[in-house]
Amino acid sequence: MAEGTRRRRDPEARRREIVAAAAELIVEVGAEAITHRLVAARAGLPLGATTQYFATLDDLRTAAFGALAAEIECRLDGVRQTLAERGAGADVIATLVHDSIEDGRAVQADRAVVTAAVHDPRLRELARHLADRLVDLLEPTYGAERARAAMIFIDGVMWSTHIRDVHLEQSFIETALARILGDPLSTPSAATAP
Repeated sequence: MAEGTRRRRDPEARRREIVAAAAELIVEVGAEAITHRLVAARAGLPLGATTQYFATLDDLRTAAFGALAAEIECRLDGVRQTLAERGAGADVIATLVHDSIEDGRAVQADRAVVTAAVHDPRLRELARHLADRLVDLLEPTYGAERARAAMIFIDGVMWSTHIRDVHLEQSFIETALARILGDPLSTPSAATAP
């Protein structure tokens, strides 16, 4: 009885559990593969719990994509803070990109949101917003055109990493970003990158 009482007192916690489970599954198997049954099993809840909070899979996916976008927003806040503390040089940006590549969960969450946005017009605005945030962080230093070019390159790096299962060297990323942004090469290692 205590279990049932707890769940009635905190329906928002149960909803968050369901959304977190759906977000994990979207990253692992893709949005189209999730079902109420899979989400309930991942969350350790009865099947009826997922349908009680989310009448349709579309509603559940939307909430899960919102959670994934919140993760990405949080990482972008960290990028903003790092750029404010260390400057927006190609070396700093390359370090941030390289560190993101090393975070498999970050790469997969980003891929899941962008892939779904390609197929779902309702998610395109969300994906655009996240890309625009990166442009907004770089634009004061480099202008709109170079900031957009850097964002497109960074997107390409993330996709290439995921598709090819090969991580690019940080020095390569830095050299390319320096050229895109018009920064002088800031480290001797960058000048020797392939």
